[in-house]
Amino acid sequence: KVALIDSANNQKLTYAQLQRSIASLATGLYHALGVRKGDVVFVLSPNSLLYPIICLAVLSVGAILSPANPLNTESEIGKQVRLSGAKLAIAAPEEVHKLVHTSVPTLLTTRPKNDENSVSVEDLIENCDPLEMPKDRPMLSDTAAILYSSGTTGVSKGVVLTHANFFAIMKLLKFYVDVTSSQDDIFLCFIPTFHVYGLVFFGLGLFCSGVTTVLMQKFDFQAMLEAIQTHKVSNIPAVPPVILGLVKYNKGGYDLSSLRKVSSGAATEQRGIVADAFREKFPWVELKQGYGLTETTGAATFFITNEEAKARPCSAGMLFPTFSAKVVDHETGEAMPPFKEGELWLKGPGVMKEYFGNEESTAATITADGWLRTGDLCYFDDEGYLYIVDRIKELIKHNGYQVAPAELEAILLSHHQILDAAVVPLEDEEAGQIPVAYVVKAAGSELTEDQVIQFVSSQVAPYKKVRRVNFISGIPRSAAGKILRKELVQ
Repeated sequence: KVALIDSANNQKLTYAQLQRSIASLATGLYHALGVRKGDVVFVLSPNSLLYPIICLAVLSVGAILSPANPLNTESEIGKQVRLSGAKLAIAAPEEVHKLVHTSVPTLLTTRPKNDENSVSVEDLIENCDPLEMPKDRPMLSDTAAILYSSGTTGVSKGVVLTHANFFAIMKLLKFYVDVTSSQDDIFLCFIPTFHVYGLVFFGLGLFCSGVTTVLMQKFDFQAMLEAIQTHKVSNIPAVPPVILGLVKYNKGGYDLSSLRKVSSGAATEQRGIVADAFREKFPWVELKQGYGLTETTGAATFFITNEEAKARPCSAGMLFPTFSAKVVDHETGEAMPPFKEGELWLKGPGVMKEYFGNEESTAATITADGWLRTGDLCYFDDEGYLYIVDRIKELIKHNGYQVAPAELEAILLSHHQILDAAVVPLEDEEAGQIPVAYVVKAAGSELTEDQVIQFVSSQVAPYKKVRRVNFISGIPRSAAGKILRKELVQ
């Protein structure tokens, strides 16, 4: 059966080829390059058919995987390499220049045509016959990966995940594929594999279920539509901006009839407006929202049935089996009853081991009895469905009131001339902070600042009003689609 298809050139990789490639690369890493259990391998590459092979080969020799965003600058890459203590880097040829000053030995993913001296991942796969691995196998409690959180509100931190974390989430993902009858689906991957969402789904978990995945090197809206049509894609794990893009897309010309299921992470309570609009436009497609963090190995809540999700368009679903949760008053530390807002605390086998080399942040995030403080403001209803309101750190403090940016963003996105929007705080001498909107207008729109302010103020309490509007060409976002508010604040 076909495991992976490259959307750009239609190259296919069967499960048998995948298995042999992983074993060959693991042999090359161990026997030829001396990679040992506990060594950190830094990976800098866009999505490719080689990426999941690299991930699984690194993990199989007991080394620690540390993937990075190829969009990061040379100085950011250098900092991550130093922080992680990498013994080896694996990089795409177009990214290798960012590693020159790190002095870390670097293995290219593919060898440039005019370079006959260097060794690449492809060379090791082609030339190494799978040999037996050492007896010193990794334990479940051993570190498997160091992933860097998106740092949307502050400094990015290294999240340490163990083999037990991955094992637990891969079992849950196999369970999810089974209960949603997705075994024969064709998945589309444009989420970067360096991100926990992409790594857990497409670098590890979906292989346990034997599904076929069409892989895109990077996200491009037009290319996504072409891939759905060409490969008859039926299932897309997506992010909110993609859902919004499909809602706002009016040009047509592509056959999307094969699409059956779309799931979206990073949901907030107010995203229900976009979810309803998506269902109206694509009534044959199931849309299910979920919730997870890098610190929970990407999983926490989900919906099983489309009926559940449709009935609760603002919810992020129910807890995965093996997870526990409570909602805690941020000031008093008391557990809250249903429908009362507070900080979401989670416990379960997906919860990270620690923040790498950062005891202070670890102690502030994981309680002595194992609860993870997520930093997200939420509530549960009386049936156990979770509703995410916003990040606690992102709430705007206006005249003693708390304003959730996500609520204002959802209203802005309901305007037919607004393609994308973000709301951030601006310090104000009298009010403390005021909500400021950054808006991406539709092509040809003559929307004014005053019209936007009036549109929002007609739908919210006076203290929630947007006080200023800036029109920009695009909203900065992380790989998971989260708004990088710190960039807008700056």
